[in-house]
Amino acid sequence: MTLQSTVGILLAAGLGRRFDATGVRNKLFQLLEDGACVAQRSARAQLSVLANVLAVVSNAQVAEQLRQLGCQVLFYSEAQQGMGASLAYAVTHVVTHFPDAQSVLIGLADMPYVQPDTVSAIVTQLEQGATIVQPIFEEQPGHPVGFARCHFPALMALQGDTGARHLLREFPVLRLPVADRGIILDIDYLSDLPLTP
Repeated sequence: MTLQSTVGILLAAGLGRRFDATGVRNKLFQLLEDGACVAQRSARAQLSVLANVLAVVSNAQVAEQLRQLGCQVLFYSEAQQGMGASLAYAVTHVVTHFPDAQSVLIGLADMPYVQPDTVSAIVTQLEQGATIVQPIFEEQPGHPVGFARCHFPALMALQGDTGARHLLREFPVLRLPVADRGIILDIDYLSDLPLTP
């Protein structure tokens, strides 16, 4: 069953300069063990749980791959401004186009090993009244992170490359233990491929 009250946000607009400083190889296109690329695999965990998943992209090929999977694609031409700006753009879109949304689940397109059960557990906590939910694996915090509607104004005010980390310091956070190493595994460098969760 897919859930309506939480909108998934998949941040896929980054330039990935740490992976390839030349920009020739996009980390989101790299193939994993099952033949899916990084971006597709990252999207599937949210799509398996949520009725609406919004992918923020700056690359037409990434957009097409995620659209084919079922994501709603939001082009962001100012991706060079950073993650905070991309996130603010996405949450503003949620407020405008999903007026009934009570929360957002923010995931990263370079984290392909997050499990659907983790997504479901975070969303369940949001629906039960938690205002910020962050998964924890063996005491290490990870992604995706869920935010209730009360935090939408702060998310929409983000700028540049500063993400929502300060909200995790300033407000109560439900830290949710999960048996999912995927929440701490991302693809930042060529040496990160392949990963074994």
